[in-house]
Amino acid sequence: MDRRHFLSATSAATLAAGTALAADKPSLKGPRIDLTTGKGNLDLMARLEGDLDESKVKYGGASGIVSGVRAGEKVRDLFGFEVWSVATTRKQSDGSYRILHRECVYYTDLATEQILTEWVNPYTNEKVKVVDVVNDPWNSHVEEFEPLPPTYGGLNKVDALNRKPLLLNWREAAGGFIIAQRNVNLYYPNALDPDKWPRESAGKMVQVSENYTYVVKLEDAQNPAMTTIAYVGSWSRITPWLPWMLMGQAPGHVSYQSVSYNGGPLSMMKQTVVEHTRKNHPEMMNPPPLESLQKPNLSSLENYARTQKPAPGPKS
Repeated sequence: MDRRHFLSATSAATLAAGTALAADKPSLKGPRIDLTTGKGNLDLMARLEGDLDESKVKYGGASGIVSGVRAGEKVRDLFGFEVWSVATTRKQSDGSYRILHRECVYYTDLATEQILTEWVNPYTNEKVKVVDVVNDPWNSHVEEFEPLPPTYGGLNKVDALNRKPLLLNWREAAGGFIIAQRNVNLYYPNALDPDKWPRESAGKMVQVSENYTYVVKLEDAQNPAMTTIAYVGSWSRITPWLPWMLMGQAPGHVSYQSVSYNGGPLSMMKQTVVEHTRKNHPEMMNPPPLESLQKPNLSSLENYARTQKPAPGPKS
């Protein structure tokens, strides 16, 4: 073989090898799932939120800060918060997945990180009782379509007919990761009627926005052997004053900012969160039963209205 033919054959072999390597390299479009399709996003989101192995339980949570926002002054950090999350998965006949899920939110002292039962409101100088958020259940349905917003017991009207494919804005990032964001914006009637709950209710309507960020290893997303995927990210929320703050319809709102995490053993969770859950909400240590799918997801305001009583007027 002369030199020209040798170089030509070598170049062809190198190109073929490079093409084979490129085909094996994980990307947004393979080899397990195509993240530009609803079906691919269904597969990934089911493994992020739960475990396709129905015998497994998945734990997760978030740690962050709740800040007060009022016009004419700087934002004020008020207290911390911790999220407890536990879930299991059930595959449906149409290929979708039901995530059987419970979650709690606990509020913490910024200095000690201890879970609060009382708190002095710096806006009013009043000591108030802190109320845990207990969402039992908070189930979800992962399909090839964008998730339906929560109905909150019928308070939030939902259009279930005109649905778009589930297409998160996945993009590759440095270090072999992929990232995506999802926003949920809601405006619905308040379960706390201000006429009955003058100190707890922020008004007749509730305006809420939530933002989720997911950071996932691309090789995990495309690994055919992985039934669940651990991820980190962030969760933020803009919402009216919390009812137990007893701010009524005072101007302003609160903002949640956190780092979130999902996947791993129970030992990964903060010990104070585990102990508080086991002591005060033992039923929340495990996912809800299959029968919970017949129950609606209720907002923290609906649960507050069911479990609490209107506060008396402030002491003079």
